[in-house]
Order: sequence, then C-alpha cells, then structure tokens
Amino acid sequence: MGLSRRGFLQRIGMTGGYAATYSAMVSLGLMAVPARAGPLAMPANLGAGKSVVVLGAGIAGLTAAYELERSGFNVTVLEARARVGGRNWTLRSGDKVEMVGEATQTVAFSDRLYMNAGPARIPSHHTGLLGYCDRLGVPLEVEINSSRSAYFWSAGSNGGRPIQMRQGVNDTRGYISELLAKALNKGALDHDLTAEDRERLLPFLRAYGDLDENMAFRGTERSGFAQLPGAADQFGKGRDPLPLKELLANDQLRATLFEDQLYMQATMFQPTGGMDRIAAGFQRAIKSPLILNAEVLQIRQGAAGVEVAWRDRATGASQATRADFAIVTIPLNILAKVDTNFDKPVKRAIASVPYDYSNKIGFDAPRFWEKQQIYGGISFVGGDTSLVWYPSNDLHTARGMLLACYGSGPNAKGFAARPLEEQVAIARSVVGRLHPGHEGELTSPAVVNWSKIPFNLGPWPAWEGQGGQEGHLDQPAYRLLNEPHGRVYFSGAHLSQMPGWQEGAVLSAHRTLGQIASRVSQSVAERRGARPAA
Repeated sequence: MGLSRRGFLQRIGMTGGYAATYSAMVSLGLMAVPARAGPLAMPANLGAGKSVVVLGAGIAGLTAAYELERSGFNVTVLEARARVGGRNWTLRSGDKVEMVGEATQTVAFSDRLYMNAGPARIPSHHTGLLGYCDRLGVPLEVEINSSRSAYFWSAGSNGGRPIQMRQGVNDTRGYISELLAKALNKGALDHDLTAEDRERLLPFLRAYGDLDENMAFRGTERSGFAQLPGAADQFGKGRDPLPLKELLANDQLRATLFEDQLYMQATMFQPTGGMDRIAAGFQRAIKSPLILNAEVLQIRQGAAGVEVAWRDRATGASQATRADFAIVTIPLNILAKVDTNFDKPVKRAIASVPYDYSNKIGFDAPRFWEKQQIYGGISFVGGDTSLVWYPSNDLHTARGMLLACYGSGPNAKGFAARPLEEQVAIARSVVGRLHPGHEGELTSPAVVNWSKIPFNLGPWPAWEGQGGQEGHLDQPAYRLLNEPHGRVYFSGAHLSQMPGWQEGAVLSAHRTLGQIASRVSQSVAERRGARPAA
C-alpha cells in the first residue's frame, strides 16, 4: 500500500526535520517558494551516502555546490573555464579576453581599476544573493545607479547637445503637471474625479511640477542653475526651461524613468573590488572538488546514476565522473551541443531556446566627469552603444573605469559584427558627444561581445523570441526544463523569471535543491517505512 501524502511528509519530518519537510512541501506544490530568501538551511546529514555532480561553476552551480556540501552530499563541480563565476566576470590588468573569431585582448587597466564584464549591480531586494554576500564575508558598497548630473542625448533634439538628467526629469514633470492642471480646470476629467478629488489633486500638481500661482510651468530651480548661488549678493539664477517640443523630440526621454524600474531603484549594491568577489567567496567556502578547464562532452544517465565524460582543456586528457544526480547549469545553447541521452522532448526544448546579444566596452580614463559633478550613474545615448556608465567606487581618485557601451538586443547583434577597432571608435565618439574634448583621454579599451564568449555564446536566453516576458515566463520549453528528468536537474538564471540577474541563479538553484532534498528524503522515508517491525 502506498504512502499517503500526510504519511510521506511525516516520515520526511522524522528523517530530515523541518527543513526537509519544507523542501518537500515546496516540491509538491503545497507551499509557495518565497519570492526572496537567504541561504538555505537543509539538514546537515541529508545527503549522507549520496553524490551530485554539478556542471558549471556560475552562481547557480556554486550556490548548489555550497548548499549540497553543507548537507552532507558528496559533490564534484565541473567547469569548462579556467575560472569560476560564469557570467560573473571581472576584468583586471593582465586578464585575457578570448572571443570566437577575434584576436585575444590583454587588459591593460591602471592599478585598482576593474571592469565588471557581466553583472555589475545588485538590487536591494535581491536578498538571496545578498544573503550569500553576508555569509561568505563579501564586503559591499553602494552602486550609484542614477545621477541627476548625467545626461541623455539624441541627435534630433536640443541642437544635438546633451540634456542634463535633472533638467529632463523636472522640466518634463512641470509640463505634464501644467497640462493635467489645464485639463482639470476645463472639466475634462469630471467623469473620473469628484470635486473633492480635483481640489486635492490641483495642489499636488502645483507641488509636483513646481507650477506658479496660475498653474503654469515657467521653469524650476530643480532643473539646475544657470548661475549658482554663492556668497553675499551672488544670487542664484535658475535655468530657462527647455521647450516641451525639444524634450519630446529626444528619443531617450524615457530614460528619465530608468531609476523608477523596480530592478533599478536605490539602494543598489556592488561588491567592493569587483563582482567576482562573490564567486571567489563561494570558491573559498566550497571544499569539494571544483575542477576547472573541464569541458563536458557527454552526459549519460541510467537507473543507477549519471556519468559525465569530460575533457581536461589544459592537458587534453579525457575523464569521467559518476554520481547519483546531476545538476546541469550549462547555458542551453552550449548544452545543445553536448552528447546526451536525454529524452527527445528534452533535447528539442534545449535546442529551441535562442540567446540574446550583449556588449560592453570599458576604458581607463581620468575622472573628467567628476568635474561635471557626475559621481556614478548613467548617461543614455541610445543607438548601438546605448549608454555611458560612470564608476561608483574610488571617487576623487586619479582614474576610473568608464563603461562607454552596454547594449543588448538587435542593435547589439549588429554592433558585435563590426571589427573591434570600429566598436572602440564608436564608443569613444559617443563619449565625445557627451563630454566634448575628452574622448582622446580614453585609454586601454576592453571589448566584451557576449555572443562570442566561449562557453556562453550569449548573455541570457531570448525567451521573448518565444513570446515570453521577464517575470512571466511560462513557455513549454521553460516549464519542461524546470522539472527533473530522471536523475538530471537543470538549473540556472536562464530557468528563472530573472534570466539576466544573479538572483535568478540563486533562486533557481534553491528550487533545484528543494527538488533533490524532497527526492532523497522520500527515498529514506520509504526505506525506513519498509523495514519490518522489531
């Protein structure tokens, strides 16, 4: 006679305690996975006598290995690169950038400078990742994601001159407030608002847009000063407002809303010294074998376990690793080329997922932007390079890392097809549009085209190409690959609702760990239940 669900959970509780019962309930759909969670608390002896091979040492693989090891599993991690971290990759002087079809670049930044080639910021609500930073002793500092002294630029607006963010934000608010006040006073919204609502809304609009007593926008000191106030009788003089027509003509006007996106809202964080400090923290903490330069060639699973054949890229030697379970975090476009005995629907799902394009170009430069009161934040330029991102760290030092390109999507695909020298020249010219005369001060460029990076060949899945939307992914391939297949479990940011964020990797790993914990606990409970009474 089979176990009831209640009996099954009771036996899991007797075997593994609360944490195992919780994991089982999540796996059975009886409890929701928390939207945000810190490091797991699985039973210390849950994995005794069980083994797991983790394929890929990105954030998902490192999270899984760390937690499995703490729960008593025998863990082996195989990573094709000569480093851990996956897309979590920080470049420093002397590092090599190898891209398919391109000459190898050797980074030549000044001392202390670094470029986060992959993720570069952590939202404050990504508590899973932040929890590991805390546990692993990774110091954090504030990442300044927005500066009202930065710019947005469009060739067809303001005579080709950049518009300072504070003026764009506040002038636009002023005009919108004036227009809405006019509509209210003309009775255009009487069907939507009561007289009491109207009386309350008008004062708010006056404050929100800094309107005059006639509910007209004449400019605001919030947009900056033409002459700064100073000592004695040096009175401040506000800027004249930009014409609404010029603001609307700027196709980067929507960038004034950038910092209002949930994932971009203050406070943002970055690890002190580079994003790869997180991966290094995991690497220090994991005592199990973590084998680098191990390129996976074949995955075979059977009733008794999983066998992974791999090649040591340093020596060329072929080896095999066997385990009870495998957690596969390899990007799907790379996994599609691995020889496996997965079921045909699984193989088709893996092969069906397209990957996006993304580029970054960084320069070593004197901090000329700080003379324009830009400390961190982003200027938006659109086009192939998209933006200029200013460093948040080491303010008021001699030199800084200026990111002059971070673009994704169709524009990034075309841009990556250009010769590297041309990519650098375009990025340099964009900086010159924002900061005339300073483009010649940019040195030591480093170019990263993620579509050419070995073992990635893209930054994240383009689920949108299959009709998906970040935060609401539910395509057939996505659903199928989020389920166990025999003894193989797929995991990674690419199988989360946040495929571009490290938090997605952490939460995907946690879900996978819950599935394995439930399976192991069920097996132990069933064995104990089958024992004859003494």
